[in-house]
Amino acid sequence: MSEGDKELLEQFRNPETRNYAFNLLVREYQKRLYWHIRKILIDHDDTDDVLQNVFIKVWRNLEGFKEESQLYTWLYRIATNESITFLNQKKKRAGVPLDDVSAFLANNLESDAYFKGDEIQALLQKAILTLPDKQRIVFNMKYFDEIKYEEMSKILDTSVGALKASYHHAVKKIEEYLAKH
Repeated sequence: MSEGDKELLEQFRNPETRNYAFNLLVREYQKRLYWHIRKILIDHDDTDDVLQNVFIKVWRNLEGFKEESQLYTWLYRIATNESITFLNQKKKRAGVPLDDVSAFLANNLESDAYFKGDEIQALLQKAILTLPDKQRIVFNMKYFDEIKYEEMSKILDTSVGALKASYHHAVKKIEEYLAKH
């Protein structure tokens, strides 16, 4: 764990500096967590809602953080789990069959006023959205966030081998999608 994270945790555990430390944590990780969640949920407003839930969970549980992993690994795990939970709840509420999630998310992408991508970026995002949730998350974490497999393994609680296989399958599916469109 970095010295900065250790110091932040010490400040958080001190009632007099708790709020200050939490504000530092939010400032340090908010942007990265936002984009991680956004790649899963696509929609800006949904992402803001989930990010807020993530920081509420962090506030409630940070004191008990055991420091067995990096702080950002723990934060990414919470963000990933909250995003998947939110996505599953949204699919149920919208009555979207599980196999039609990519069309549902692609529609969110097209109607998102905050998405400023060009045609190629939009096509790549649509290709990514055809992937099953787990492959999509692994692809985004590896391709966009450049997270190493070992770190991803801790975040997603999955073996490195399984993650490499997921990434490989995701790349193949994306290549096939792009070749057809």
